[in-house]
Amino acid sequence: MELDDELCLCFHVTKRKVVNFIRIERPRRAGQIADCFGAGTGCGWCRPFLRSLFEAANDGAAADLPTPDEYAEQRGAYIADGKGTPPSTT
Repeated sequence: MELDDELCLCFHVTKRKVVNFIRIERPRRAGQIADCFGAGTGCGWCRPFLRSLFEAANDGAAADLPTPDEYAEQRGAYIADGKGTPPSTT
């Protein structure tokens, strides 16, 4: 996943925004990333990936994220299985 790819598909939050938020704001818990344009507060699909970025930033490592196509496909299956509900577009 590249920096300008969307990590939170519900609220169109890019990986770049999340990485910069973590770097600048230094949240103490992964849940505080929700303050970054609402990331993780929609269907919930991106929460494990947000946590992965948070942990990688604290460990000085790189987060292992799928490609954008894999990510969108996996999220589609997650939604279809009824595990999350994206926010309404109206």
